[in-house]
Amino acid sequence: MSREVLLLVDALAREKNVDREVVFEALEAALASAIKRRFEPDVDIRVEIDRTTGESESYRRWLVVPDEDGLQEPDRQELLSDAREVAPDIEVGDYIEEELEPMDVGRIGAQTAKQAIMQRVRDAEREQILNEFLDRNESVVSGTVKRMDKGDCIIETGKIEMRLPRSEMIPKENLRIGDRVRALVLRIDRAARGQQVILSRTSPDFIKQLFENEVPEIEQGLLEIKAAARDPGVRAKIAVVAYDQRIDPIGTCVGMRGSRVTAVRNELGGEQVDIVLWAEEPAEFVIGALAPASIESILVDEDRHAMDVVVDEENLPKAIGARGQNVRLASELTGWQINIMTPEESQARQDSERQTMRESFMRTLDVDEAIADILIDEGFSGLEEIAYVPMIELQEIEAFDEETVNELRTRARNALLAQAIAQEELVETGQDLLSLEGMTSDLVALLDEHDVKTRDDLGELATDELSEMSGLDQEAAAKLILAARAHWFTDEE
Repeated sequence: MSREVLLLVDALAREKNVDREVVFEALEAALASAIKRRFEPDVDIRVEIDRTTGESESYRRWLVVPDEDGLQEPDRQELLSDAREVAPDIEVGDYIEEELEPMDVGRIGAQTAKQAIMQRVRDAEREQILNEFLDRNESVVSGTVKRMDKGDCIIETGKIEMRLPRSEMIPKENLRIGDRVRALVLRIDRAARGQQVILSRTSPDFIKQLFENEVPEIEQGLLEIKAAARDPGVRAKIAVVAYDQRIDPIGTCVGMRGSRVTAVRNELGGEQVDIVLWAEEPAEFVIGALAPASIESILVDEDRHAMDVVVDEENLPKAIGARGQNVRLASELTGWQINIMTPEESQARQDSERQTMRESFMRTLDVDEAIADILIDEGFSGLEEIAYVPMIELQEIEAFDEETVNELRTRARNALLAQAIAQEELVETGQDLLSLEGMTSDLVALLDEHDVKTRDDLGELATDELSEMSGLDQEAAAKLILAARAHWFTDEE
């Protein structure tokens, strides 16, 4: 029997091209599983096979656990105090083992062991094939459609099968068995029972990799694709930058008579590709990304990470694109929220913002409209600037004398102090509301403006009311109201 074990291990190792140790471990696990079937309770069995002689020994074992935890699994655990009566040096986490008499695992046990061994060997073989693939470090693979599985394509390349999900295929793409397919390695799912390599043909990284394959200058480090955005199968935008002044980045990617960009388009089912210059200056980058539209002006809002882009009526359709495609792709490419508007819309927004600022200055500084307009025209947008800007900047305003400047600074500082005190009082009175899950200081301040100061006030609101005044969605508003009402039912009990 011992010699047969060694022959079996050697044969399986050669046939499946796996290490002998993997087969030994699989055999030990399989024999342990078969022996466990001879016991009524769920016991822990360990089998050890001598790698030289093929002789095997089996043990029943118990895990040593702390006394305070108690025995959660009496047939598999032993308390530390009891274990130390047998082995004084034993520690928590060690095992007490009892050697078992040689046992005949029986025909059913042998069959179970055989199946377990084969499964373990197959898993090891698949893992080895996967590791060999990963060692090649391929980002884009080419393979043949072997079969369809619930709408997904199973792609075979070499010894390995990969899965191209329906969601990662280019829309309207009709792949058939036997077709050659190129795709990006999207991720590795080691927990999957089937194909562990997941592919994609819709990822922006796929178009970047295709251009890298077509444009040698990228591999040479003379050119780089900084970003990509796609509407798969329809249109894409890539941003390129050259690190050699002698290179035209757009022309290099297009290629002689458009050969390079055409090769990429053909791989992507005719997807239109816009190649734009990357720029370190965000506004310049956005202007390029919105091509072919011409831009009149652009306003950058760093706080919102957004830009208001003004275009005339003629360029409005180009800037927005069909179904908003152009502005959406430009936004994804640059990472900025882009708001397209006409000059009239831009002027209306500016007028609205100016009116809001004017009313704020008139209210907080107790000044008339003329002085508020002067402050706005000079570039002041908040009380902090008026209160703490260097005196010389205010004194340079021709319409203000020194007395007016000092008075404005004093009023601005007093207004800021009053706001700080009011905010502190609000926090103190709003502690009860702040303890609710999902509540924030800003939301407490907003509720206070609507005279909602306590849990009872909040609990009496309807979901629609809270949603309208706070901007929360219906689900979040309802959850907050229920939390505010919770003490009503607790008090009743």
